[in-house]
Amino acid sequence: MAEPVLEIRGLCKQFGALRASDNVDFDLLPGEVHALIGPNGAGKSTLIKQIAGEIMPDVGVIRFAGRDVTGLNAVARARMGLARSFQVSSVCGEFTVLQNVMLAVQGRLRRSYRFFRPALSDRRLTDPARAAIARVGLSQREGVRAGDLSHGERRALEIALALALKPKVFLLDEPMAGMGPEGARSLTGLLDGLRHEAPILLVEHDMEAVFALADRISVLVYGRIIATGTVAEIQNDAAVRAAYLGEEEAR
Repeated sequence: MAEPVLEIRGLCKQFGALRASDNVDFDLLPGEVHALIGPNGAGKSTLIKQIAGEIMPDVGVIRFAGRDVTGLNAVARARMGLARSFQVSSVCGEFTVLQNVMLAVQGRLRRSYRFFRPALSDRRLTDPARAAIARVGLSQREGVRAGDLSHGERRALEIALALALKPKVFLLDEPMAGMGPEGARSLTGLLDGLRHEAPILLVEHDMEAVFALADRISVLVYGRIIATGTVAEIQNDAAVRAAYLGEEEAR
């Protein structure tokens, strides 16, 4: 088996009497989509924030790209290649599609510009930005303000921002949130191709998308991973069906 790109061992996080992460073991292998699912309040957001470096665990180890990153902050992890997209879109609405992605490229290259005009003439920024924009199908929209994009286009732009960072891992937090069926299918197709760029840790409530994309699924309930397996294994796991999938089917 290939060495994990992301490996979590014995992760614990407690807030008062609430144990949000309870001895979590988890890994992400090269080229795979590993989905993390669970009911509301299961601890997914807390786990993702620990992986991204936004909050520190009480106990446990996080290894990324062969390095112990448990004590590193979110900026340091992003510079190592951990690219996160957020459940609530984080693009800058006043900037164009191209300008948003150029900012991501600029951050990766650690270049500084006071104004966009000189930056727009620097092909070290514009070429990779346009390549990422083309990859998500927004080439015809690069001059449009991000605030004027449709919801689905904003999601695609957020993926372009992640691509521009040339990540070693995509950490995607509910990318299907707010999407209609057609938009979700389109984004599912886009994400399916991204696994060839870098493995994906996918946090998602849209089970149709999860089952279409995931190589493995881990189920988090009350801060604990209760099962990890293939789509078929998770669908047929009695404990999972009782704790989560059965609840979804009953709605």
